Order: sequence, then structure tokens, then C-alpha cells
Amino acid sequence: MSEAWSRLAARIAGCTACAELVATRTQVVPGVAPPGARLVLLGEAPGAAEDAAGVPFVGRSGWWLDAALGAAGLARADVAVVNVLKCRPPGNRAPRRAEVAACRPWLEAQLDLLDPALVVALGGTAAQWFFGPAARISRLRGETHRALGRRVLVTYHPSAALRFGPTGQPALALAADLAIAADLLAA
Repeated sequence: MSEAWSRLAARIAGCTACAELVATRTQVVPGVAPPGARLVLLGEAPGAAEDAAGVPFVGRSGWWLDAALGAAGLARADVAVVNVLKCRPPGNRAPRRAEVAACRPWLEAQLDLLDPALVVALGGTAAQWFFGPAARISRLRGETHRALGRRVLVTYHPSAALRFGPTGQPALALAADLAIAADLLAA
């Protein structure tokens, strides 16, 4: 699988579908997929640190995510991590619908290749990718759903946890939902 992942990542890295993103990105961030990963974490888009490093969730949100994964008994090294968009939007703005649509085949190919037991959708953009523009985290989180042939758990993005602090609703919900993910994978 790692050879197939590498080939797919190389194809993604050559994407030029979104002129504005191509003009402002440092590099494409296809994501990481350790062999045998049964869990996929799906984020929104690379931020500045991710655009520089070429790896998702390496900035402040990534540090928080790593700690929350560890607290849930999940090792980041065993988890696949990808984003809805593979390029950083200028100024970290929200992804545009046309950009999400342009990247959709890449994410579909990644999920098909990985065939995970569970996808954790981190934040509104990831939830909307599966459930459409009316998807709301508050209505979907805390239980698994079937979407596009996948078992999906929706929760808050780590950046929301950072914004509201360690005792805020997003942080507590994200921690609880990662614990649910760990339990589901152990079952």
C-alpha cells in the first residue's frame, strides 16, 4: 500500500486545478498514511506550518491533536492524516466550494486506497464534505454515521479547541470523540 500511496501522493502534488492556491502555496500537502492505518483523521486544509513542512497538523493545532490522540490511547504514527484541501488557502481563509470540488477526487482516491475502519471528520469543512453544506458539528458529533460508504465520526477541529481553551466545549468534545474512536477501533 505504501507504494500505491506514494504514487497517489505524487499525482496529487502535481495538481494545478486551483490557480489561486497554486500561486500562493509553498507545496501541496497530500497527507500521511502509515501502513495498516485503520483510522483516518480528516482536516480542512493545510495552514502555514503545514504548507512549509508538507505534512498535515504540524503547527499548534497538530500539537494539540497529538496530545489528544495520546490521551485517547491512539498513536499519531498509526493514524492516516489528510485534509479536504491539499493546498493552503491564502491567509488561512475557509476553502471555497470550487476548491473543495476540485480536490474531491483526490480525497476519494485516498479513502478508497486506505479503506479505513473509521474516519474522524475534524471540523465543519470535513463534516460538510461527507454530509453536505447543511452539516453541523453540534448535530452530528458523538455518534458514528454512515456516509459515502464509510463509518464517520464528526467532531471539532483542533483549532477550535485551541481557540476556546482546554476546558472549552470544543476541546472537551474532541477529547471525548477521540476516545470514542479508540473504543470503536478496539472493538
